[in-house]
Amino acid sequence: MVVYKYKKTLLIDFDGVLNEYCGEFNENVIPPLKCGAKEFLEKLSDDYLIKIFTSRNLRQVNEWLKKHNLIQYIEGVTNTKEPAFLQIDDRCLKFEGDYDNIYKQISDFKVWYKD
Repeated sequence: MVVYKYKKTLLIDFDGVLNEYCGEFNENVIPPLKCGAKEFLEKLSDDYLIKIFTSRNLRQVNEWLKKHNLIQYIEGVTNTKEPAFLQIDDRCLKFEGDYDNIYKQISDFKVWYKD
């Protein structure tokens, strides 16, 4: 009997999470692989389906993933925020039911590379 393991989907942002993006967008140049990203994806792929979300050219991103030997961990690349168990993004906040708190978080927000 074959037993299949159900995997929840994670939607992971491309720029600033998997590469060294620091706010200087250039549509023709994708920044280098972020240190630890390959190991992170490899570990996650054991338990989750991984989809990459990006506003970049999808063909370019797929080529970059292949170049860095990451494609085997990826279920797909999309420019649509698809349904997922969780989203990992360098520009996001978690809403916890308190509008005053989320407003303050928005006002104080800084991406990790601007600290």
